[in-house]
Amino acid sequence: MYVGADYYPEHWPRERWEVDAKLMQEAEFNVVRLAEFAWIDMEPMEGQYEFGWLDDALAILDKHGVSAILCTPTATMPAWAPRKYPEVMAMQPDGERITWGVRKNNCFTSGTYRLLSERITRAMAEHFVDTPNLIGWQTDNEFGGPVCFCDTCRADFQDWLRAKYGTIDEVNRAWGTHFWSHKYTTWGEIEIPHPSGRAGRLAGPDYLSTHNPSLCLDFQRYHSHLNVRFQRDQVRILRALCPKHFVTHNLMGSYSDLNYYDLAEDLDHVSWDNYPVWGAPSIPYQSSAAADVMRGVKRKNFWIMEQTAGPGGWSAFGRNPRPGEIRKVAYQQLAHGADGQVWFRWRTCTAGREQYWHGLLGHDGKPLRRYQEAAQTAKEYHKLAPELEGTTVEAKVAIIYDYETIWALRIQPGFEGNSYHSAMMRYYSALVRAGVNVDMIKPTEDFSQYRLVIAPDFYLVPDEVAQKLSDYVKGGGVLLADCRLAVKDETNLCYDRTLPGLLSDTLGIAIEEYEAMDDDMEYRVVGKDVVAGDYTAVKYVDWTTPKGADVLATFDQWHLESFAAATRNRSGKGTAYYVGAVVSEPAFYDQLIADMLKTAGVSAHLAPPEGVEVSAREGGGKKLLFLVNHTEEKQQVAVPSGKQELLSGETTGDTITLDKYGVAVIKVQ
Repeated sequence: MYVGADYYPEHWPRERWEVDAKLMQEAEFNVVRLAEFAWIDMEPMEGQYEFGWLDDALAILDKHGVSAILCTPTATMPAWAPRKYPEVMAMQPDGERITWGVRKNNCFTSGTYRLLSERITRAMAEHFVDTPNLIGWQTDNEFGGPVCFCDTCRADFQDWLRAKYGTIDEVNRAWGTHFWSHKYTTWGEIEIPHPSGRAGRLAGPDYLSTHNPSLCLDFQRYHSHLNVRFQRDQVRILRALCPKHFVTHNLMGSYSDLNYYDLAEDLDHVSWDNYPVWGAPSIPYQSSAAADVMRGVKRKNFWIMEQTAGPGGWSAFGRNPRPGEIRKVAYQQLAHGADGQVWFRWRTCTAGREQYWHGLLGHDGKPLRRYQEAAQTAKEYHKLAPELEGTTVEAKVAIIYDYETIWALRIQPGFEGNSYHSAMMRYYSALVRAGVNVDMIKPTEDFSQYRLVIAPDFYLVPDEVAQKLSDYVKGGGVLLADCRLAVKDETNLCYDRTLPGLLSDTLGIAIEEYEAMDDDMEYRVVGKDVVAGDYTAVKYVDWTTPKGADVLATFDQWHLESFAAATRNRSGKGTAYYVGAVVSEPAFYDQLIADMLKTAGVSAHLAPPEGVEVSAREGGGKKLLFLVNHTEEKQQVAVPSGKQELLSGETTGDTITLDKYGVAVIKVQ
């Protein structure tokens, strides 16, 4: 088990390095991440490398038993790069280059920047290959942007499309360019989509909102490809020169501008950056979901490469983690498959934009409360390490997590406020409340290994995936789908079928009409049987006609009396559920999930009280049950009796008491 902090020796006097390393040793930290923003210190002039300072820092850390992960520093280029080669800077929609001085401002198609990136990567790999305490590499930092509008990017996008489609006629077919007279006659007519009237700004997440939806989806795919290609250039060098070291990258959980399945292909394991402490204290199931996504992109355990260590912020900062919260956040990630955790940062920086992004140590460098809590956590982790070895989360429930659907919904959400993540969390939160672990999977995964598959907001569904889902249900699986299912094909064109298309027979429904609702509109939903109760439909409803499906909920609205709000249908050996409304009450989803789990034969680890999260790690004949109290009140939890609670060493009775932000790890077998 690796645990430590992100460390920046270049920010502090050399005489402090020994002090820091000694404090890390006393806290039982055994790893640091280094150098992701230190390009100028390692290459002060082009081709002139100075690694001596980093050698010294690594040697001091090694003396105190601390291993290291080095980063390729290409997220922040030195000033000499754009001064000599202006084309390395990304271009804005108005034709002006970004001004150097922040970070993540390079053009990914610039041959010059790609060459500079490969040179510093190679120089670092050659120099540090035999460093005794170096265990791995992180590529760049938080891949994702920017979007560049230069001529090179436009030409490269056209080349990418040519390789994908072959002919301009096929592009016109796939994109439906007969609309608005948008047919192309040559490849050179294809432009990068960008928002008109927003010149001078970098495109944000909504930059694809006004152009042809199919063009926008392909450009999003292309943008993801650029980041994957850039990383692959670095990984190829690291693999060749440093075969004994692992290679990872710090992803960003639910961030979705890139296809993380693709980005993760070249990595040994993924890492991610977890910052759940913002605003008033709450139950952070989003962080659990993000952890499950990160475990899902390679179907293996992950690392945390940056984790909340104090108040975060660039200009204004947020609240301070409360006593016990740093430890609680760490255990939540451990429970979902983290095999290494690194706090950001070791010490709060006194200069630059991140002066207010606080570390375990404050500006004064004193080892106070946050340091002590991290030290306690590290020592507990090492105590748990033998039991954790070889374990991971083993789930019988999966949620389809599809980046292309996320992108397509971003381009055309269909109704106000719709997003994949908001839809997903309605079901995910109910599953966590029920005490059940979840895998996040891509649409091409083998569904048969799961008893229950949930497909929220599954908007972009190729025919072969629809057939897979149908076969899964007929073979005995349990499926849940909901609003906006199978509206589009893989090119982002609407199917010319009655919804939900090829899945109509499996679900036993037909949807001939539907509607979005303004914020001042709502419909009463009447649930019966397994979802008995009165609920409220907001935002959107399908006018769902049962075609053999059992009706679980109806609308109390005169024009919707003949339509269903929720259904359940037997198909072959399995069962398919459909929810045709956005229901505001969590109780609806709790009852629905309970029925689906019963139908699928999935048992909860235990029944946690509100605000307590339960997760299990299994493997090698071992099963560890993690209990995490997200509330600021003591909680009584019914647990298996006669088992060992590993943190205290005590044997469990029928219940266990968790203090505010308390955790427990029970060895079930």
